[in-house]
Amino acid sequence: MAERPHKPIRAAGSLTRAAKAVRSGFRRYPRAILESVFDGEEHPVYAGTMPGLGPHALALSWVGHASVLCRIDGVQLAVDPVLSNRIGPRILSRTVGPRRLVPAPVRAEDLRGLDAVLITHAHYDHLDRPTLQALAHPETRVLTAPGCVGLVPPGYANVSEIRAGETRRIASLRIDAIEPRHWGARSVFDRHRGVCAYLVESVRRRVLFAGDTAMTDAFDNLGPLDVAVFGIGAYEPWEHMHATPEQVWAMFRASGARFLLPVHHATFELSDEPPDEPMRRLKEAAGDDVSKILDTGIGEVVVIDPDPVAAGTRDQPDPT
Repeated sequence: MAERPHKPIRAAGSLTRAAKAVRSGFRRYPRAILESVFDGEEHPVYAGTMPGLGPHALALSWVGHASVLCRIDGVQLAVDPVLSNRIGPRILSRTVGPRRLVPAPVRAEDLRGLDAVLITHAHYDHLDRPTLQALAHPETRVLTAPGCVGLVPPGYANVSEIRAGETRRIASLRIDAIEPRHWGARSVFDRHRGVCAYLVESVRRRVLFAGDTAMTDAFDNLGPLDVAVFGIGAYEPWEHMHATPEQVWAMFRASGARFLLPVHHATFELSDEPPDEPMRRLKEAAGDDVSKILDTGIGEVVVIDPDPVAAGTRDQPDPT
C-alpha cells in the first residue's frame, strides 16, 4: 500500500513554520529584552485624547492592539484591555518585552468602574496584569477563557471562566463563548489554558469579539451582527494562528456582520509585516465594500446607528 503523503507534508509545514518563527523572534526579541533592561521609562505615556463613550445604544473605541471599550445599552465593557507601555513577563521590577509604538489614549485608572472585563486568552498582549490591577473595582465582573482565573489580580466583584459553547449573563447582556482557531498558553509550562471568542448580545444589539484566530468557519452565519471585531495583524510568520487581512475579510463576510472593526495591529511589533500593511491589505480585500470597515484611529469613538436603513455608510465618531 502506498504511503499517504499528507503526514510528512504536514510535518514539513510545521518545521517550516517553526523555523520562520525562530528567525522572526531573533530579529525582534533580543532588542526588546535589551531595551526593557536599559530603558528607564517604565510608566506609560498617555495621549489623553479619548472622549467618553456616552449614553448611546452601541458605541465602541479601539484603544490599541486588541483592546476595545464598548458600551451596549448602557453596559460598559473592556475586552482584552492592555494599556501598559510594555507587554511581557515581569522580571524583578521590569516588564520584559515589546514596547508600544503609539501611546495609549487613556489611563486604566480612569476606566475603573466598568461593568465587565472580557479576556479572550492568556497571551501577554491580551491579558496584561498591570492593566487589570489598575482596572480592579469591587463592582466589576471579569469573564475569562479556561485556565485564566488565577492570572487576574484581586479586587474585582467576581472572576469566572467560560468555555466554548457556554453562556453567561452580565447585567442585561448575554455572552456566548465561541472557540476560535488559536491557543492560550502564556508559556511553555501552561498549555492547559484555553481561548475564547465572545458574542455579546443585548435585546437590540449584537457584537462579535473574535479575539485572536486563524482562518476558521467558527463565526459563519452568526448574523445579524452590528459589528464584528477581528484582529488583522501579526500574521507573518504566524498565519497558522493569526488570520491574514484577506482571510479576516472572508470571515467577516461569512459572519453576517454590518461593520468590521479591525484591531490587533499598529500598536506592538509582534511580527514581520510592516505596521501599516494589515490595514492596507484589508481595504484592498474589501474593494467596493470598504465603507463597511470602521477605520478608526486609536481612541476614536464610533457610534453605530441602530437604524439598519441608515447602515450603508460608516457611522460618525461620537463628538462628545
